[in-house]
Parts: sequence; C-alpha cells; structure tokens
Amino acid sequence: MTLLDWSGRLIAAACLGVMFVALFVNVVLRYAFGSGIAWAYEIHALLLPWLVAGGIVIAAARGRNIAITLLPDLLSASGRRVLTLLIHLVIVLIATSVLWSSQPILKAAQFQTLSTLGIKQIWGYASLVFAFGAMSVIGVVEIVRLLAGGDPDPLDLERQSLG
Repeated sequence: MTLLDWSGRLIAAACLGVMFVALFVNVVLRYAFGSGIAWAYEIHALLLPWLVAGGIVIAAARGRNIAITLLPDLLSASGRRVLTLLIHLVIVLIATSVLWSSQPILKAAQFQTLSTLGIKQIWGYASLVFAFGAMSVIGVVEIVRLLAGGDPDPLDLERQSLG
C-alpha cells in the first residue's frame, strides 16, 4: 500500500507542478509578448486525469475515502468484518468492471492525437488503468488482510476527519 500511496503522490505532485509551470509561463509570455505556448492548453487534457487518478490512489491507499460510519457503528466486530469484506469485494468488482468496460475507449484513444502536442490521447486515458488497477489491488489486499484476521477498523475515522 505504501508503494501505491507514494506512486499516487509522485504522480499528483508532478502533474500539479507541470500544469502550474505551463500555465504560469503561458500567462507571462502572453502578457509580455502577446502570444503564449500553444501546447499549454492541451497539456491539461493529459495531466488532469492523472492528477485525479493520483488523488484517488492516495485516498484509497490511506483509507481516507469518504466514509459513512453509521452502519458499521451499529454492528458488532464480526458484523463490521463481514460488512468491510463486502465493501472491499464490491470495490474490486466495480474497479475491475471499469477496467474491462474501458477497453474500447482505450483502444480508440490509441488513434486519437492531440493536435498541438502530437501526443496520443491514450496517455491521458491510461490514468484509468492506474487508478482502477490500484483500487483493485488495494481491495484485494484488504480482503486478504481481513480474512487473515486483521482489524476491520484499522483507522480511527472520527479523529482523522478533516471536517
């Protein structure tokens, strides 16, 4: 999980950095010289999906997705274990179905090119594979951890809440 967390962090930080620098340089050039960088508008089409995917993986790896704890709070420890197992099973099923159903989009994106950059759009759509592949891996790891007797509530969600 730490590897996935760090990969999400690196991807998110790199995407933010490149998008900020491209936007900043473009604005400076536009105001200083009257014209900017043509590709600065397209780079976001590639990097924004990766930024979102990185954030999804970070949240999932840290167990900090949006959580409603009403039902788990009402259940016993064994009930929470079963519920948590079911939740992770559903996550794995959804993530793998998204990966499976996105195959036609990924195949089509191999032939779509961004006009200014000349980069195939598959590089932006590949963020789907990263995000949902990581979600599947995290879900499977959590299922194995729970089946091996791990704590169904490894995090104190109320203390870690930002709200």
